[in-house]
Amino acid sequence: MEPAEGQSSGQVCMCQTIFPEHATHRGELSAGQLLKWIDTIACLVGVKVTVQDILTSVQKLISVAFSTYVIRPVGDEKVNLKPVKLQSPQDHLEHSLAIERRRIRLDHEHVFETLMQESNMEDGQCDNVSDTEEDTISTDLTHVQSIELVLPPHANHHGNTFGGQIMAWMETVATISASRLCHSYPTLKSVDMFKFRGPSTVGDRLVFKAIVNNTFQKSVEVGVRVEAYNCEEWTIGQARHINSAFLIFNAVNDKGELLTFPRVKPTTKDGLRRYHGAIARRRIRLTRKYILSNKEDTPSTDLWDTSNQAYLSYSSVATLTVLATKYGWEITSTLDNIKIFTHEESDTLSVKVEMQVRIPSNLAFFLLSDFRLRRQWDKHYL
Repeated sequence: MEPAEGQSSGQVCMCQTIFPEHATHRGELSAGQLLKWIDTIACLVGVKVTVQDILTSVQKLISVAFSTYVIRPVGDEKVNLKPVKLQSPQDHLEHSLAIERRRIRLDHEHVFETLMQESNMEDGQCDNVSDTEEDTISTDLTHVQSIELVLPPHANHHGNTFGGQIMAWMETVATISASRLCHSYPTLKSVDMFKFRGPSTVGDRLVFKAIVNNTFQKSVEVGVRVEAYNCEEWTIGQARHINSAFLIFNAVNDKGELLTFPRVKPTTKDGLRRYHGAIARRRIRLTRKYILSNKEDTPSTDLWDTSNQAYLSYSSVATLTVLATKYGWEITSTLDNIKIFTHEESDTLSVKVEMQVRIPSNLAFFLLSDFRLRRQWDKHYL
């Protein structure tokens, strides 16, 4: 597609009409179909999805996603992408936030492991669950498995399965798993930690395994694992783990009110690991949501706890980047290579300090971005 008038060269607009086959039993757009469309249009970009009423022309934002793609080389040589051209303050802002999101992804495993250790030590909910409690349901009852055969319409020109198609299949099996718990029609709320670990091709058999990891009153987390087999691997039972994701669902009644999910009880060591993992991921989601949107849905943990440092950093960088790109900064003082700027907007006064130091910029970035080194320069860290 060519960019429309007024769009940048990296901006693509795609319009789709929602037909009955794209909808759920409630007449709403299927999350699986939405994931297919997002996969079609996305490539190293952020995707915003809006819906427009054709009668009133009213538009509503219904989904935001960020997709990261890897270029597949033709031979053995590594493909180096050309840097993007930043033309506007908004381009610079999005570029900075993309860098920060990548840093958080790379540091996520460390933060998650820290939270897992805290969950194992602090959370005693699972140990307090009794087999005699009537409102507790075993997670084993929510296990669902399905098998799909990858056909040519499911693959791209390389013969690899469309990521959007896999996501749609995962959403279907996860919905069935969640429905076994709530005996209703769950609605996908968000997708957490969706990773493609390897490719699948035409002719592969894909096995989808879904199970409820934990519930949090009005929401439930379902873990989905995807394994691929070609004909030979299927015969000997040798699977390839190609995808994993954690899907968060809500359920509503006929009046549109959120339903409460029953408590769950893991019965195996792996189930206990998934139980605590869901708690850790929820703490990350709530902390990030609270910091970024400043809503009343506060996390249960201390915002200044060291386990939340990556997400505090994300909020600080995002806020300061937005502020720094605003117009109207004025120099009020200059002394010994230190410049002080002020910016007035309605009843808010912002101050920006710039200082030149004799250190290469890449080294400064390394020192500031590596939390392991923070104790060496930040006396308030502890």
